[in-house]
Amino acid sequence: MIEIFFKTVPFFALIGLGYWAGYTRFFTEEATAYLTKFVFYFALTAMLFRFSANLSLEDVWDPNLVAGYLAGTMAVYLIATLVGYLRKLDIATTAVEAQCAAIGNVGFLGVPMLTLLLGEAAIGPVMMALAVDLIVFSSLIVILITGSRDGRLQLGILRTVGLGLVKNPMIMAIVLGLMWSFFDIPIPAPANEFLAILGAAATPGALFAIGASLATKSAERLHIAGWLTFCKLGLHPLFVAIGVLYLFPADPYFAAVIIAAAALPVAGNVYILAQHYGVAPHRVSAAILVSTAVSILTVSGIIAVVAPT
Repeated sequence: MIEIFFKTVPFFALIGLGYWAGYTRFFTEEATAYLTKFVFYFALTAMLFRFSANLSLEDVWDPNLVAGYLAGTMAVYLIATLVGYLRKLDIATTAVEAQCAAIGNVGFLGVPMLTLLLGEAAIGPVMMALAVDLIVFSSLIVILITGSRDGRLQLGILRTVGLGLVKNPMIMAIVLGLMWSFFDIPIPAPANEFLAILGAAATPGALFAIGASLATKSAERLHIAGWLTFCKLGLHPLFVAIGVLYLFPADPYFAAVIIAAAALPVAGNVYILAQHYGVAPHRVSAAILVSTAVSILTVSGIIAVVAPT
């Protein structure tokens, strides 16, 4: 575990550096927002496209892996939903808490970190987890919040969800890359080099942006943040492990990667959704802050347990 921990230290050190820059205001909130846009729309998109263009659909789509990850994630989502119901929270707030409990920072943290720690073969399962999170659960929270406010589900909600997926550059990069691979279209050498250079900025840029954005997060409602952190860092990898190892047995290496992906802290896009809809943004920011801090130890521990020897 010590060896894995030291391998993860540089990643979290970059997050720490970003946090310092944001906390001291060396990086303003506006600067952080623009850096995040650069990573989201350009660097990470280039990395995902380049990776997926060199993969086949079979590298990303494993029915057992998808079923096991979806079952484990949904189990945690339902547990958090049940707890929210017992606490008499409204539907929208319950949906936001469930999202915190089950959706990790796969895009900004998982893609760069796990591919470097577990090898480039990890990119297929990681992208699969990212796609499930974005397509299934990001759609679900929009449906629940919008439906609870309107009092009923309308066709307009599906249009909103569909447009959101089409406008998401990470989803489009994966889809276009797999199509490129399916039709066996060669990537010209200059274009491949361009994508490699731009994609190389994704790792340091994403980690720095995570840290800088954390500096603006509040630490209110720590008891709720603690519960959501327990769900995300403890229950999520546990239930995903049950899903991919026992319920839907998958390839051991791919199973290890997907369990490691489930061990990542709460995703930043949950805060964006909470803020956009005006639903419990402070408890989400606290959950992101606490889970990211705790994950410095838990992520390396889980990777050490599941990583192939």
